[in-house]
Formats: sequence, structure tokens, C-alpha cells
Amino acid sequence: MSKQEKQNLFRQQAQQLVEKMTLEEAASQLRYDAPAVERLHIPACNWWNEALHGVARAGTATVFPQAIAMAAVFDEAEMSAMADIIAEEGRAKYNMQAAAGDRDLYKGLTFWSPNINLFRDPRWGRGQETYGEDPFLTARLGCAYVKALQGDGAYLKAAACAKHFAVHSGPEATRHGYDAKVSLHDLWDTYLPAFEALVKEADVAGIMGGYNRINGVPCCANPQLQKILRGKWGFHGYFVSDAWALHDLYQFSPLTEGPLDTAQLALPNGCDLDCGDTYPHIMEAFAKGMVTEKDIRTAAERLFTIRFALGEFAQDCPYDSIPFSEVDSAEHNAASLRMSEKSAVLLKNDGLLPLSLKSLHTIGVIGPNADSIEVLRGNYCGTASHWETNLRGIQDYVGGSARVLYAQGCHLYKDNVMDLAQQDDRLSEAAAVAAASDVVVLCLGLDPTIEGEQGDAGNEFAAGDKTDLRLPAPQRRLLQAVCASGKPVILAVNSGSALDLRFAQEHCTAILQLWYSGAHGGTALARLLFGDAVPAGRLPVTFYENTDDLPPFDDYGMAGRTYRYYRGTPLYPFGYGLSYSRFAYSNLQLEKDTLVSGESLRLTIEVQNTGAVTADEVTQIYLGKEQPGELDPAYRLCGFARTALAPGEIHRLTFEIPAVSFYSVDAQGQRRFEAGNYVVYAGGHQPDERSRALCGSEALSCRIYMR
Repeated sequence: MSKQEKQNLFRQQAQQLVEKMTLEEAASQLRYDAPAVERLHIPACNWWNEALHGVARAGTATVFPQAIAMAAVFDEAEMSAMADIIAEEGRAKYNMQAAAGDRDLYKGLTFWSPNINLFRDPRWGRGQETYGEDPFLTARLGCAYVKALQGDGAYLKAAACAKHFAVHSGPEATRHGYDAKVSLHDLWDTYLPAFEALVKEADVAGIMGGYNRINGVPCCANPQLQKILRGKWGFHGYFVSDAWALHDLYQFSPLTEGPLDTAQLALPNGCDLDCGDTYPHIMEAFAKGMVTEKDIRTAAERLFTIRFALGEFAQDCPYDSIPFSEVDSAEHNAASLRMSEKSAVLLKNDGLLPLSLKSLHTIGVIGPNADSIEVLRGNYCGTASHWETNLRGIQDYVGGSARVLYAQGCHLYKDNVMDLAQQDDRLSEAAAVAAASDVVVLCLGLDPTIEGEQGDAGNEFAAGDKTDLRLPAPQRRLLQAVCASGKPVILAVNSGSALDLRFAQEHCTAILQLWYSGAHGGTALARLLFGDAVPAGRLPVTFYENTDDLPPFDDYGMAGRTYRYYRGTPLYPFGYGLSYSRFAYSNLQLEKDTLVSGESLRLTIEVQNTGAVTADEVTQIYLGKEQPGELDPAYRLCGFARTALAPGEIHRLTFEIPAVSFYSVDAQGQRRFEAGNYVVYAGGHQPDERSRALCGSEALSCRIYMR
């Protein structure tokens, strides 16, 4: 039986099962904590499960770096490998828990990941959950995640859910009642492409609606979005509300008066599953003629189609035999370490890195993030069996070969570490450590207790968002003091978003952006510092100097945002990252010099490692009109590949630029091909002036005509 035939069978089985249910039984299944229907041998099912960068909130699991870090890897194969491990561990844990009758929250197979919202503004606390600011990169990594998580067998290995549909990316403080005003151009050019790809290419099992409204209409009860999703794109999975998003319609928005008319608005408009407290009132709404039996049974059929697809009622599902021993295995942890190493972005290096342990006697490790487990976690994380902090990683690596001195230096954001102490009560110790050291590793940044989702992050002044891009004040004072020591300073930054690193760029010897780096982040840092691993990550977001020339945070227009539409000079551009080696590009060749509208384009290019160490290189392909229109970006990413190269080695890479990369989106949201000259750029970075200045190299380019 083919996969399509199997999917059709799952739908038929779901319809037959729902037909056997009473209407009350069917209605009971439309809530995230669906109860058992013992009469029909249906076990309870909790749909709310998390797997953003490892099986989350359900006990021990392999903890990978945060999603934004995995975006910095620029590698679909690594994303697939990680997602397959998540599915493997998810199944292993589910098999064990289900056998014990434990079907609680976070212990199922319907994972509410990935988050494919666009990281449009660096102040957004939840941006760490995304794959960055570019629609193409997000779509490619999102598809890789979904395909690997769901598997390619007759049954789903696990069920992915793309969130939050649509136009959702902060601010956190007002998300429950916010109305995102968005143009049709930005909707179809920026906010929808990744969702479209995950539906059409990856056959994602679920879609989660956002808290917000779009141009006045709530995402979780939006007929226009449903026409796009189920009509235009052919989505046939399940649609779930964000947590208590339906409750928000009468709690924070003047749209409904209570749960009954909220159900009347949401259920017929495609919201199958309520993560909240609204759909337990469905039968009351039915009794008053506000929803129909067809509405209820259609939603139930969609939900049970997923449960049949997961093999929940099957005797031949091969994933049922995955043992609990697969969880937190040595192989999986090795993959997590590899991802931590590959996600690091080298922002500056004046030749100090990699360090030579033989030439060092004393290493100073300073900063509030030096011995922090929080900077390894990121939000929506699991529980690692072993956490390797930055300090511990360096200590373990160095062993007895050098002295490692440590000073906390300051609190993450408060003026003092100890209550009742004076401001900067750890600064003198940090200065002493710096003075006594040959080199300083300064560990600064943020952590998910102050940067993240409203309700999880503890910065009550911004609900998890940032008010600006600066480091917290005590960290700025610590940075200045340590740099004043005159010792070489390597700044190791843990954060889930872009920060203002202008002072560090001017005064530090080297800078590594580590993100929220996973359970083995400290070991990865040590291996990167001493050259056992070579940094090759690339920024999936623009690092601006500040927010002065950005639009207001609550403005969802894309003009002036991200590398595609920002016209200022960034501190570090999207796609930027240095290496311990050097690379040269040559022989950029297009398969043809003229295209017919709707054709894809094949190109080849050679990349050579001209340096002295084996290293990865991330090749990036950009495409733009020779004369961009008012709504067009100068260029956009349309291809990337990460390649390992030995010294002197040459690889010839082939890229297929999809036809969709040649679309323009007009003011009415219509996609169309436009005849004229286009420019293809290829190299290790964007073709912008700032990237050229930072990298000391040019992107190759050539023209192609579309008729």
C-alpha cells in the first residue's frame, strides 16, 4: 500500500470511528486534553507536547541548541538529523509512558513545533524559537525539520505542527489582544511563504493559530486564512489554537462575549482543537444552535486522522518497538555537541583564535554567563542528564595544563550580586582575574529568564522582549572594566537575539556568538577556542547597531526591516560569519542566460579552502532584479550549502534556484513574474558593502534575462 493510499485509509478509519461516537463523545475530543472514550477503547490523548530543540518539558532528553542557533548552522542535513533524533526519543518516551498508562501533558507524539514565524524585529523575546529573519531559510529548515520528524514511513513517526499562523512576532506584552495591521504585499512576500512550503512540500500534520488578529480578524477564527490554508494550499491536517487564544477573544478583544459565541466563531472557521477552556462548552453551543453536528464531527475526524496516522490504533506500527534506551544516548549527545559547535558564529578575530594551550599559563573566565546553565537551555527545553557550562567546558578541556581563574563579575542584570551590597560588588574580583590572566574569556549576554515568552521570561518590564539592544547595564560596566585591563579579551555571547556589540567590536580581540548553546555548549566553546572545532556559523538575523532607525516594534510593515528591506549599515549583516580558514570562489556558471517565466535556474560554482585548516564553508546564493521596483528587495537568499573542505580542496557545487525566487509580489499580494534582467550573487556572504568590509572578499555575480 502506497503512502497516499495509507493516508486515505487513515481518513476513512477516522470517519468510521467518529461515526460510532455519540455527539458528546466526539465533542469531548476537541480539547487538547482529550479524555478516554472507554466504550470504544480510545485512550486519553494530550495534544500539547513540545519539541523545539529536543523533547521538552517531559523529563530527560537530549537538549540541542535553541532553534535560532540551528538556523545559524545553515544546514538542512543537520536539521534533519536533529529532528529524527527528537522523533526517536519522543517515540521511546511515549512507548514507555503509554505502557504505564501515563498520558499526561507533554507526553504525547503531537509536537507543537517548529516555530516558523519571521524574526522581523530584534526586540522580540520569542525570536530565539525561530529560524531567523529570512523566508527562504525558514522554509528550507522548517521543511527539513518536519520531514525528518514525521518520517517517510507509512505511519507518522511523530506529528509536527507549524506555528503561529500567521503574522505573529511580538510584542509579547500585547499579544493576547493585538491586531497586526499588515499589507497584502508583506503578507504574501514575508509572512506566508514558509507556512506554504511546510504545507505543500513537507505535508505538515498540524497548524497552530496565533494569538493576534490580522487586520481585525483573529487568527484562530479566520475564514480568509482557512481559505488560503485548506483551499489554496490543500492542507488536510488539524488546526489548533495557541494556548487560551480562544479565551482571549472575549477576555482581551471586543470580539465575543463568552465561550459559546467564541465556539460559534472558531469551530465553523476551521479551528479543530482548543488549547484552552472554550471547547468544553461546545455542547452548550450546539444546544443553542450556534454550532452544528457537522462542525463537531468534521473537527473530530481531522483529529483522529492524525491519531490513526501515528499508528495509535495499529498493530503493525514499527515505531512501537523503539526502546526507552534510545533516550539521551551517547550517539544523540554527540549530535547535540556537533550542533553546538556548528552553530557558533565568529564575529571578530584579530588573529588570537584559535588559542594555543601550550603558550598559556593562566586563563581568566569572567561573567554572569560563565557558569550559567540557563544559557544552555533556551526556552521550550528538555532536561539534560548533564549540563556543561562555559566555565566547566573550559576547565575540563584545559585540565592541569593551565590555571583557570573564575569571577562572576556581575549579576545578569541587577546592579549587585549580593543583596545589601554596593553596586558592582563583583567588579574588583573580575579586574583582579583579568590582571592575573594571559587571556580572558568574557561570558556575557542574556538568558531565557529575561528574554523569551511572556509568562516564562521574568523581565516584567518588557514581558520577555527587549526594550533596546544593549547589554544590561552591569554587563556594560564589566565589559569596559575587563577591556581596560589591556589583556586579550574573547567575548563569548550567549543570547537568542541580536545585541549592540559596537563597544566589543572596537575593544575585544575576538567575539563568538554562541546563542543558547545546548547541554554541551561549554564543551563546544572550549573546542572552538582551542581549534578542535572551527567556527562556520552564519547569522540568521541582522545585528543592527541600535534600534534608532528601525520602525516601531508594533509596526508589522516590513519596510526598513531585515536585510531584505533595511537600508542602513548594520553592525553585522545577515549571512555573516568568519572562520579560522580562508575560502576562494571561482567559475560561477549559469546553465542558461535566458529564462522563460516559471522556470527554475541551475548554476554551479567552485569553492576552495585556501587556508591551512579543515573547515566548513557556507555558500550563499542571492538573487535580485537589476533595477528593483519600489516593493522589491535589492536581493534575497535563494540557495545555501554547507561544505566541509580540507586545506587546498576544491568542491564544485550545484544549486537549483526555484522558480518562486523570481516572483515579485505586488501591492495586492499577487505573485507574478516580471521580464527583465536579474543578477545572481554567489559567495560566502551577502553582496553588500558591510559584508565585503568585514570579510575582505567579494561575492561573484552574473546576469540572467527573464522573458
